[in-house]
Amino acid sequence: MARSTAVKLLWFGTRMVRTGLLRPLHTGCSSTEPRTGFKPERVAVVTKTTRYEFEQQRYRYAGLCEEDLKQLLAMKGSSYSGLLERHNIHTNNVEHILESLQRRGIKVRVVKRGEYNEEVVRWADAIISAGGDGTMLLVASKVLNKDKPVVGVNTDPERSEGHLCLPVRYTHAFPEALDKLSRGEFRWLWRQRIRLHLEGTGINPTPVDLHEQQLSLEQHHQAHRITALDQQHRSGSLHGSYSKPCLLPVRSLNEIFIGESLSSRAKFKALKHHVTLLLHRASYYEISVDHGPWEKQKSSGLSVCTGTGSKAWSYNINKLADQSVEEVLKIAASQAGVEFPLSREFIERVTEEYNESLVFSPEERRLFYSVREPISNRVFSSSRQRGFANKVSVRSRCWDACMVVDGGTSFEFNDGAIASVSTSEEDRLRTVLLEN
Repeated sequence: MARSTAVKLLWFGTRMVRTGLLRPLHTGCSSTEPRTGFKPERVAVVTKTTRYEFEQQRYRYAGLCEEDLKQLLAMKGSSYSGLLERHNIHTNNVEHILESLQRRGIKVRVVKRGEYNEEVVRWADAIISAGGDGTMLLVASKVLNKDKPVVGVNTDPERSEGHLCLPVRYTHAFPEALDKLSRGEFRWLWRQRIRLHLEGTGINPTPVDLHEQQLSLEQHHQAHRITALDQQHRSGSLHGSYSKPCLLPVRSLNEIFIGESLSSRAKFKALKHHVTLLLHRASYYEISVDHGPWEKQKSSGLSVCTGTGSKAWSYNINKLADQSVEEVLKIAASQAGVEFPLSREFIERVTEEYNESLVFSPEERRLFYSVREPISNRVFSSSRQRGFANKVSVRSRCWDACMVVDGGTSFEFNDGAIASVSTSEEDRLRTVLLEN
């Protein structure tokens, strides 16, 4: 009886830690209370491009008027008035942020995400991301100084989750958030980020920004060709080659993804010019985890995420559904010749336990890698489908691949390129933890 009770208590304690009801002690970096209030003198506010602005700009370039835009949106099943309404909500919330800052005598500089650059980062004491999680990721990617705070404000809470932003109530009560910051009633949350080194042949460290360009597959290829030619012209060589690892000028807050093209598709034209086939092309590469042996992999791509990103795309790649867990448990019970209750509550509990194991603290230095849809045969192995690591190295054997950082910045990553994915204390992002 005593042993049974001990086992139950151990299970309960582990459960409490994993669900966050009982927090484990951290010996590394952690959220810290500020010693004094935070009162920046200069703040840059980086605002997102709304869907209304994007559509408007796109059709204006085509020489169409506003009435044409309304009709074309209607043909696509989109509502002009709905997009305009969301745009106005975002704009009003940005104005609320600006007025709140200016009333406190803070110098403010407002920039669109397309105008956001290193000069803006240098000018500001702090940066406010006015949009959703995507805008926050873009803002964070250019902040290389770990002492420069970044604060996210969700400007359209009804349409955006905003995991990386302040609690939703502060969207409409931003002066209250500023008051708490000035009084020191908050905690610093130091989010670990990924740094990337590239080396080998055919390397082009010039990024292609996907946020503003909204590139199609062919445009993306063309953009990489242009930046590659520029790089070759500057270096005076036909093929760029770096014998020493080159540190890329971005940091990843969520994840990096490596795979063939943007959509992992290959394009082949048939003999008849009007026939075009789009076929799936697997990504071929080699991977080494924590300086271990290289292993050949063929899959639909590789993802490496931080603790911040463990709640995002990586989570959705690896999470299990109740149906899958139930089917596996039934097979396990049958193979083991045992019986145990497969109630709905039990299945949901096991599913939740597994899915929660995929999520870890944004402050932890470790990374989580995922081989998406691995191919396993006598040539290619899938023994390393997912797991935690301190460093992941990838050697490309791809034809037309990209390394995409936080879904917004793309680097060419073809045969001969080697990427080293790791973290550093110097790359931590200083963010604010403000309770409701």
